[in-house]
Amino acid sequence: MHRSARFSGTWPALAGALALALAGPAPAAPRDQARRMHDRLVGVPPSSAALAAMEALIAAGNPAGAADLAMGHPDFYRSALKSWVTPWSNVDRTPFAPLNDYTATVIGVIRDERPFTDVLSADLVYVGTAAANVSPYSQTSNQHYDELEANRIDLSNPQLFTGVPQSTLPNSQLASNDTAGVLTTRAAGEAFFSAGTNRRMFRFTAMNYLCRDMEALNDVTRPVDRIRQDVTRSPGGDSSIFHNTCTGCHSGMDPMAGAFAYFEWDESTSRVVHTPGQVQPKYLINASVFPYGHVTTNNRWDNYWRSGQNAYLNWRGPASGGFGAKSLGVEIASTRAFSECQVQKVFERVCFRPPGNQADRDEVQRIADAFEADNHNLKTVFAEIATYCMGQ
Repeated sequence: MHRSARFSGTWPALAGALALALAGPAPAAPRDQARRMHDRLVGVPPSSAALAAMEALIAAGNPAGAADLAMGHPDFYRSALKSWVTPWSNVDRTPFAPLNDYTATVIGVIRDERPFTDVLSADLVYVGTAAANVSPYSQTSNQHYDELEANRIDLSNPQLFTGVPQSTLPNSQLASNDTAGVLTTRAAGEAFFSAGTNRRMFRFTAMNYLCRDMEALNDVTRPVDRIRQDVTRSPGGDSSIFHNTCTGCHSGMDPMAGAFAYFEWDESTSRVVHTPGQVQPKYLINASVFPYGHVTTNNRWDNYWRSGQNAYLNWRGPASGGFGAKSLGVEIASTRAFSECQVQKVFERVCFRPPGNQADRDEVQRIADAFEADNHNLKTVFAEIATYCMGQ
């Protein structure tokens, strides 16, 4: 038989296979989409009943409902959210740190569908209830949260885990107007008020809630009048280094970090200390480095980044300055950058990758719009992104 005749029947089949390959993979069936969605949101396989219910919802054109069903699983809060949020609460940014009041409060805000802006300004902390049967909240130890985690308390259950005013916690030194959500929790104090000069608190707040470290915010065109005395104006004897490098961060960061002037972490008692009306000594150290620098006299903050290159963050707060951590938290959470940052973080968590193409970037913007329109409900962001990625 001639060679061409022998293979003549094969070519149509090969051509068909090639056409299918070039067309890309067929859309996943609703059952596969449901399983993938549950795995990505919760981190564990769904039960047979949950899988069937999610499959039915997806087939009926309601993938958001399927995502909401998946997020009812206790491990969404106890494990998936815990490992996602924990890096925000420590300097090493490790997900393996114990549950603490910072992480617990973010989890609770998401569960209860509170405005996510509350995490930076509300008089709020989440604790185990009496029914959880754990040690009471303590200002000087993490035992309450260690026991919640060790006993695998169901954080999805409001009867076991609930939000209370932070100012009413036992032995609190904070009035309601002094609280600022997670920024004034014990865990945040231990991580970001300890040692240093409280600039660290602002830096990590920007990293966690604006998705930008100081290098990305560097702007040497801002006024330098709020830079403190401990920053030399001529490092190595060269004043140009100060003007061309140091001012880029300090001219914006120092005025904002003034909001935390009354806060300190006391190593001897392992607690956050708040001294209303009294500036912590760390704000006044090394005054002889540049005696003409700014002297902190209260907890005033000013946002010099509303102008210049960082105006693109779209600051929409009620004022460009104020007093204390709460109003600074409102300023940060009012930005468009805050909304986009939260959506991007959820995207990376649920899709297992950063937004990588124009379609992804458009989706982030769309969901950020919806996030703001829905009173900053982050739980719906998880559902939206899980829907977008369930077929990928």
